Amino acid sequence: MVRRRTSPIEDVLDLLTMCPWYVSVIVSGAIYAFLKYYLPTVEPEKMIYRTLSQLITPWAGVIAILFLIPAPISALRSYRRKTLLKSQKNIDTIRDLHWRDFEFLVAQAYRQQGYRVVENKEMGPDDGIDLVIEKNSNRYIVQCKQWHMVKVGVKVVREMFGTMHSVNAQGVIIITSGLFTQEAKNFANDKPIDLVEGNELAELIKNAQNTRPIETPPVRPPVERKTPNMMSDTKCPSCGSQLIVRVAKRGKNAGKEFIGCSSFPKCKFTKPNGGSSYGQSQRN
Repeated sequence: MVRRRTSPIEDVLDLLTMCPWYVSVIVSGAIYAFLKYYLPTVEPEKMIYRTLSQLITPWAGVIAILFLIPAPISALRSYRRKTLLKSQKNIDTIRDLHWRDFEFLVAQAYRQQGYRVVENKEMGPDDGIDLVIEKNSNRYIVQCKQWHMVKVGVKVVREMFGTMHSVNAQGVIIITSGLFTQEAKNFANDKPIDLVEGNELAELIKNAQNTRPIETPPVRPPVERKTPNMMSDTKCPSCGSQLIVRVAKRGKNAGKEFIGCSSFPKCKFTKPNGGSSYGQSQRN
């Protein structure tokens, strides 16, 4: 989806609509004070600056009001997100949402879990990164797929995995109101990719409805996060890359955390979380 060209002022106003409503009030007040009281006291050497100041100062109030416009839009957006979250009853109501409302819903659910959420409003319904969520210095990219008739295939998962490396994120979360193909699930296995489908999504929303924003992980936490700062061996002894905490998805240790190399599968160094090395494979 190609974005139309906008002016710098439009970009700032758009940004303010994404911020809490009071940010627009603060920006508007600061602009008014600058134009009305500070700018006239400046004595520029060039006449053109003095003339410009004389032209702008009388319009300080109008310009300040312009930057107040995003405030009610932001407040309405915040109210809409909260009511959208509360109104969901099951996976069927979630599947009936428009793709944009679906993204709003997922964003609000992660906010309830204590994440800082940045929405990518420039993208279309099926393009790239829809959300970026951050918590405890960890950053994850999220793609929302409002698909319930067609399964999400491995191509989507591969593309997001590549994007994760290009934006230096710690993991990927792909959320669909439907299902993933088995090939997609196989590809995501043992990678920092979390696939959330139908019933798991409904559980995530239900959990968000019953909680206030707190510092707790989501229903299905991303499979990777940075190694805690208290650990001394933060670098992989095999290749020198960052060590990260993973969650085993299968086998006798399924569900348990272990420490592995962030460059997996290129480097397969692993060791128990908090213990000594129990396995190390040479780099491919």
